[in-house]
Amino acid sequence: MAPAATTRTETDSLGSMEIPADAYWGIHTARALENFPISMRPISVYKDLVTALAMVKQASARANLEIGVLDAERADLIDRAAQRVIDGEFHDQFVVGVVQGGAGTSTNMNANEVITNIALELAGRPKGDYAYLSPIDHTNRSQSTNDVYPTAVKVGLSLDLKTLLEELDLLRQSFLAKAVEFHDILKIGRTQLQDAVPMTLGQEFHGFATTLGYDHQRLTENAYLLFEINMGATAIGTGITTHPGYAPAVLRHLREITGLDLATADDLVEATSDTGSFMSFSSTLKRNAIKLSKIANDLRLLSSGPQAGLGEINLPARQAGSSIMPGKVNPVIPEVVNQVAFSVAGADLTVTMAVEGGQLQLNAFEPIIAHSIFQSITWMRRAMRTFRINCVDGITANRERLGAMVGSSVGVVTALTPFIGYAASAALAKTALLTHRNVGDLVVEAGLMTRDEVDKQLSPARLSGLEAITQAIPVVQPAENLVES
Repeated sequence: MAPAATTRTETDSLGSMEIPADAYWGIHTARALENFPISMRPISVYKDLVTALAMVKQASARANLEIGVLDAERADLIDRAAQRVIDGEFHDQFVVGVVQGGAGTSTNMNANEVITNIALELAGRPKGDYAYLSPIDHTNRSQSTNDVYPTAVKVGLSLDLKTLLEELDLLRQSFLAKAVEFHDILKIGRTQLQDAVPMTLGQEFHGFATTLGYDHQRLTENAYLLFEINMGATAIGTGITTHPGYAPAVLRHLREITGLDLATADDLVEATSDTGSFMSFSSTLKRNAIKLSKIANDLRLLSSGPQAGLGEINLPARQAGSSIMPGKVNPVIPEVVNQVAFSVAGADLTVTMAVEGGQLQLNAFEPIIAHSIFQSITWMRRAMRTFRINCVDGITANRERLGAMVGSSVGVVTALTPFIGYAASAALAKTALLTHRNVGDLVVEAGLMTRDEVDKQLSPARLSGLEAITQAIPVVQPAENLVES
């Protein structure tokens, strides 16, 4: 019995190549593997992009059957093959590099070849039997890379965004839980890294949660930027080689398959050449990343020390921090969040430059746009998860240190200015700094307020603004001896 062949021969307009017999991809993919050894990362690293490609091919098969340009048998085979990819099978066969020339043609052909060869197997035929079912004539019928690729990228990003938003909301809820836990802990707020007025640690963490909630809203609102597609445009937007009924049919099927509120662009020529929606969406991602980084910065500052820094909170100890200093523990989780934000900011610039680089009827640089945004979403999602699980959920407060800092802070005198006036408050603040005495005691000794009045106005609820001041006692002029020499 003869051994099974290890390769099969495939031919394109440039010649013939030997393809591994067990590969579901074909000659167009093989050429891309030779030509683009750049990122060394296959498109399968972005599973939602692969899923979206299969969704586009499935919708196209159904539309082509509906308008009568593809027979029922072949349409059904392509449909079933695409569904298997949507279900998570064969993703390892999507092997072309994420960074490639050709405006995404290699990615489109990788999808065409894989889905075609899956379909051939379903039909009981050998891989590469393209005379029966062709990657181009059948699986790519009524399509061009120039409408398939941007549509698949938009659908894939929309799918990816859902999981990002889920992680973002979980992180927001984690900060809210800490806000509740720390609601009664007074601390000194800071502006320009200098002591300001009191607040609660809970208010600080509630602010983190609120800003993440705003980002969730902005990302959700900007999702619509990804919903305008150009299926039916084919090469440059004129719809050459397509049936007039294809565009509305493929839109309807793709909406049903994806569950997304997709719409066909009004001007397919414009939509095929313009990539501004990717730039706008990337900018919103950058906003979220930068704000996450700011929160990470704050947590690193608040936890600095533990002895010679602010030391207001404790971050969970995740790993030893030094190969030379015993016992040192670094804020490694906020640090990795910072680095992800730096990467997202850089990726946004890449997207901006790629959008600007488009020429005439097509932007050839959509692969780097897709890679940049998919990587940003992927890394942000992972960063949010580790931030929540390995950092925020385990944060504790140094209550005694915070209490001591509030008790000795001259910032609390601000709460007394409505009652004793700014000049007296400034004099008392100077005295407190020089003598290291309690501000409340100095106010009482100066006869400006009674002990009960001072205690009421310097209560945690009043200092943090949780309880409003309803009335003021008459302002007392400062005595000449308020400032000690």
